[in-house]
Amino acid sequence: MDHRTSTCWCRHCRARRRRPYVIAYLLLATAALLYVLAHPQPGHAQPHQTPAPATTRSPAPRQAPAAASPTAAAGQGLNWIGFHGMQLPVSPADGPHDTRDGLASGFTDTPQGALLAAINIGVRTAAQWGTAIFEPTITRQVTGPDATALLQADEAASAQIGAAAGAGLVPPAEQGYAAEVGYRFLAWSRSSAVVDVVSAGPAANGTTVLASTRIQVLWLRGDWRVVAPPGGNWASAATAITSLNGYTVFPGER
Repeated sequence: MDHRTSTCWCRHCRARRRRPYVIAYLLLATAALLYVLAHPQPGHAQPHQTPAPATTRSPAPRQAPAAASPTAAAGQGLNWIGFHGMQLPVSPADGPHDTRDGLASGFTDTPQGALLAAINIGVRTAAQWGTAIFEPTITRQVTGPDATALLQADEAASAQIGAAAGAGLVPPAEQGYAAEVGYRFLAWSRSSAVVDVVSAGPAANGTTVLASTRIQVLWLRGDWRVVAPPGGNWASAATAITSLNGYTVFPGER
């Protein structure tokens, strides 16, 4: 049984949920998902050209397709846990094995470990969670020449969010209203992986839109690290898409 919460974005819940998404406009520089959800571009979903980067949902068994590759099967048998209103995938076997202080680390050097690291680390680089989450995540778990730019962009966005919330212009940006619904591996090895992660969430007009964000991870110092997106801007690694064709969908998301 796939137990879903009020923050779920399955096809049943999407039909009855219509939450404003004003916060997206404050995070354009740091969160590709929020950028794409606020600015959907139907009909212009092109493949990426360059690689970048407290409720539970019970795992939903799903029969793997015949001759499924290790990367295609990476989304099977997962648990889902609450993170600031979102549901993120975890695995007792493949990680994250350390979730103290709201962070996530300790992943296995496997396709499933790489997928879980890409999602759990990538989500935690968003400015909306506050400095206690995004600063240690970026400084400890993000690598690449644009890591500093990502941190600086988050700091600036966090200050803007705080000022807007303090002025009563928007509610405090502590909740996420998106769901991870699918993925596809572009590359995989024991030292590096590139995966497109598809998220679903509400646009400003109340419709549900899909965004695909490309995330590269590297195996460094005994764990996966996310490569910062070009220019430190996740919007450069994301695009709007109109269907899940070509992606492996997480169980229960069809």
